Amino acid sequence: MMGQTHALSGALVWLGAVPLLSQERLLGEHAISLTPHQLIAGAVVCAGAALLPDIDHHNGRIANTYGPITKHLCKWVGKISGGHRQATHSIFFAALMGVTMDLLATHFVYGWWVALFVIVGFGLRGIGLDFEGKEPQSAIADCLVALFAVYLMHDLDMSFVGFAVFLGCMAHVVGDCLTPRGCPVFWPMKWRVIVPVIPKTDGKVERWVITPLLTVGVAILTIRSVLGDIAADWLTRG
Repeated sequence: MMGQTHALSGALVWLGAVPLLSQERLLGEHAISLTPHQLIAGAVVCAGAALLPDIDHHNGRIANTYGPITKHLCKWVGKISGGHRQATHSIFFAALMGVTMDLLATHFVYGWWVALFVIVGFGLRGIGLDFEGKEPQSAIADCLVALFAVYLMHDLDMSFVGFAVFLGCMAHVVGDCLTPRGCPVFWPMKWRVIVPVIPKTDGKVERWVITPLLTVGVAILTIRSVLGDIAADWLTRG
């Protein structure tokens, strides 16, 4: 699947999962209650995290996000993970990223800001914030927008971010399982989950069916979530 599809799927999964994540009977003390600002921040993080599994692809879309830095990072990760669509396309990787980002957000705030900068940059590149044939300009644009996003979120309580990153990574993995190549979801087991609903990456099904459906879904859930919280707050004050 393409970067735009992955980013949209991450945002959709987050917006759809938040009502469940707030249920104490399901998660007990780990249940979360979010403000509208946290809800949107979580959607941004989840959308960016939905590109993280492709950090194993040195020629992938996100590899050029921040020029040579991310190019070499993706190349290095690809080597140690066994290549594209190997270890990083698994439940293990999603859980590892979720736990790591949670620890950074709760105990190492400056490290979290750096991680947030990278995640948002990946998400921006995924949705198409670049200029064809102009990588330096694209990297600068990603950098500026990502810095602005970090500035907006730096005072937010992001203790829920582990959920957002895990769900974003899993949205990516599930999406790639819908293509003929599939993913080793239960890595280090080599068995690949393949449900070839999407016959070709960036083909007609993805462009004209999957992407429009995800876009509509994100719009509907965003309106429902934000307006629902605003209405609840207004009624409480009244």
